[in-house]
Amino acid sequence: MARELPNPGKIQHQMTTTSLTLDGYRVTESLGVVLGITVRSRSIFGLIGASFETLRGGRIERFIQLCERARSEAFELMLEHAEQHGGNAVIAIKYDATEVMQGVSEVLCYGTAVVVEPT
Repeated sequence: MARELPNPGKIQHQMTTTSLTLDGYRVTESLGVVLGITVRSRSIFGLIGASFETLRGGRIERFIQLCERARSEAFELMLEHAEQHGGNAVIAIKYDATEVMQGVSEVLCYGTAVVVEPT
């Protein structure tokens, strides 16, 4: 029984990978590098709250939440870029982050947009 592609036109998370292959599919066309970029800063209230969290040690939940939101946003923007180029999957996904200025971070998510078909 042939596997169908999920929800044509919208790339689902199961159609993404950090590897060079997607299990159960073969790449029929490579569309090039796609990326999603976001730049985020923490509000002064968030910084004060996170500063108090650092005093007690351990996980700093406010910063974790900020980082998770930034990565998620960059990932979704990358998927939109891949969809705009006609891809139905993204392989070789990676993240990069840079502090643009104190308290302001850039998060970049990039990969290769591809067209795949079930094997």
